[in-house]
Amino acid sequence: MRRRLTPIIILLLIFTNSFGVYANPDLKVDAKAALLMDVNTGEIIYKLNEHERMAPASITKIMTMLLGVEALNSGRISLDDKVLVSKHASGMGGSQVYLEAGETQTVEDLFRAIAIRSANDASVALAEHIAGSEEIFVQMMNDKAKALGMKNTHFANSSGLPNENHYVSAYDVAIMSKELLKHPIVNEWLTTYMYDLQVGKNKNSTQTMVNTNRLVKEYQGTTGVKTGSTNEAGFCISASAKRGDLELIAVVLGSRSSQIRFDEAKRMLDYGFANYESITIGRKGDIIATLPVEKGKLYEVDIMLERDSFVLLPKGELGNIEKEVILPDIIKSPMFAGDEVGELIITLDGKEIDKVNLVVKSDIEKANLFNMLNRTIKSYLKGR
Repeated sequence: MRRRLTPIIILLLIFTNSFGVYANPDLKVDAKAALLMDVNTGEIIYKLNEHERMAPASITKIMTMLLGVEALNSGRISLDDKVLVSKHASGMGGSQVYLEAGETQTVEDLFRAIAIRSANDASVALAEHIAGSEEIFVQMMNDKAKALGMKNTHFANSSGLPNENHYVSAYDVAIMSKELLKHPIVNEWLTTYMYDLQVGKNKNSTQTMVNTNRLVKEYQGTTGVKTGSTNEAGFCISASAKRGDLELIAVVLGSRSSQIRFDEAKRMLDYGFANYESITIGRKGDIIATLPVEKGKLYEVDIMLERDSFVLLPKGELGNIEKEVILPDIIKSPMFAGDEVGELIITLDGKEIDKVNLVVKSDIEKANLFNMLNRTIKSYLKGR
């Protein structure tokens, strides 16, 4: 069964290729590679050498945090876990919080140290806690990169320390940043400007951590994500900010100075917010239809959107969006809440731009003989 909903007249979106790149505005970003992406849709607004393989420095830790959050969500670890710091973890150079071998830190404080100070020792300690060793964790990182379609990425460690076999692309950085931002728990860590961490076996030393991402203080709506810098990588940032329903990720790789990377990220974000808007097509849980149930304890069930749906549009131009619902005429029992039964197809000027699964809102138990008999009697009496 197909149901075409009333067309909605909104702003015109012109796709230039399968990735939905709208344009490459003359921003002339001062970096070796850069990308501006819409978080809701994954559409690219600006690109510069976006698939070139480059050293990522501590931007690597976006993937480390992503795997950490997924381990939290699956119950493999908890925020209150006490992590015993290994000699290997405590021996990391570069940016660190000076953890001692044999001391313990909670998983949550390791996340804070990674997100705020960009601590290499905390990254390795978390990796070892999740996987048993950094080596196994790195394999998990590469497996996740492959699953996300990050074709120009390979990790050799969990911290981002220089290694010739450790690289990313600007596009891939945006992809893993977008994935991390799906998890609300990271927002507090990514946007905390300053935090005091007690370190050492006796917790007799205080590390006052200041966020390496200055945009947390300097740019309205900043939501993350991560900075990085080494001699090999130059100065890098994956910067995200949200205003209204529009959230953007600006990736800058290989800048000549720390100031330049922040300035260029802000300039890209400014361009995106000034020239684009995010239009809400529907929200997760929105009821799309109510359908009858065959041989179920319920007579009918609500059908809802499985996830949010947005369209990224340039400001100031007209166009036409249509929403088409594809559903069966009747729902067969049994079913569980969240089971897929159809889809909502969104098209712009005849071109498909999104497809969202439609799911049942409630569990549907199969009716037993008593239920069926009771229903028959009620129908008979109602018809008299």
